[in-house]
Amino acid sequence: MSSVGNPYPEDDAQDVAARREWPLWEIFIRGQHGLSHRHVGSLHAPDAEMAIKNARDVYTRRNEGVSIWAVKADDVAASSPSEKGPLYEPSNSKVYRHPTFFDIPEEVGHM
Repeated sequence: MSSVGNPYPEDDAQDVAARREWPLWEIFIRGQHGLSHRHVGSLHAPDAEMAIKNARDVYTRRNEGVSIWAVKADDVAASSPSEKGPLYEPSNSKVYRHPTFFDIPEEVGHM
């Protein structure tokens, strides 16, 4: 019985090594009926142009997107869920930022 697999195992090693050198890109897609882009996944690519082409092939197979953003993962600045308290607590002391701070004029009715 023959084993099933890649007859060129050295190609696998080369592909893996090449992907390790390519930067990771975060992919955002704007849907046909959406107004904003949403994160759909990540992929490795050598440059932005190839990242967008690969994202088109991987994430928009059924023409569900109208726009693609590719952002290097290293360029994304994000907060950690553990920083939630210190990050959002300062807004609690500024009551004017809450919608209940303002009175709605009678002419407006309801919102």
